[in-house]
Amino acid sequence: MFALHFPPLTHITHWPDFALKNTPFGMNKIFLIYMLAALFTILIFVLGNKKRMVPTGLQNLAEVSVEFIEDGIARETMDIEYKRYVPLLTALFFFIFFTNIFEIIPVFQMPASARIALPLFLALAVYLVWIGAGIASHGPLGFFKHMLIPPGVPVGLLPIIVPIEIVSNFLVRPFSHMVRLFANLLAGHILLVTFTVLSASLWTAKWYAVFLPLPVFGVIFFVAFEILVSFLQAYVFTLLTGVYINSAASHEH
Repeated sequence: MFALHFPPLTHITHWPDFALKNTPFGMNKIFLIYMLAALFTILIFVLGNKKRMVPTGLQNLAEVSVEFIEDGIARETMDIEYKRYVPLLTALFFFIFFTNIFEIIPVFQMPASARIALPLFLALAVYLVWIGAGIASHGPLGFFKHMLIPPGVPVGLLPIIVPIEIVSNFLVRPFSHMVRLFANLLAGHILLVTFTVLSASLWTAKWYAVFLPLPVFGVIFFVAFEILVSFLQAYVFTLLTGVYINSAASHEH
């Protein structure tokens, strides 16, 4: 009989700790991905800030990457002095991208963003940044007036509009920012695991092995798709960060 054993969701998103030799400390695969993603992101800044007469290949790549964030995200989304936010947006984009791309790296094969802790932390950090930017630009009272009272709204409608703006700006916005990243990476990971398990189950001498090319094609397709998703979700998260900061700090509603 054909038996397909799909691992439970808790298994494909949870990795047990492994202790460091001769120490009381330990780590797991997710923590290791966080550290590597942070290291690679720092490397982008280090290489991008080096000044050489003849830039190396890695330095060229780093410089182009930083320029992409500055010109393609910060400048396009912000009416305010965008250059002060380029380091934040650059760090966000590359850290998220590196945590995502580990989905297709052998041995790791897990996007760290598929664990909700990371998207939650990043969304809350961005939430605090854009609130801080808004208060710095408008003052505490001016910021909340800017965010909650659209210009031109009749006073009689404010009891209806203000609660809607509170929910939209201060509750739905950070929640959707978090869920968009988490849900897309988790869904892609589950699909890739599904086709991988199916391919392994069909690797047999039985007659139904003739169907093996179908899930193998699915694995190849979803690996390529996850590369695209890793980039797009990092881009969307960073783009929305720029939009949120600008909406809070800009003097145009």
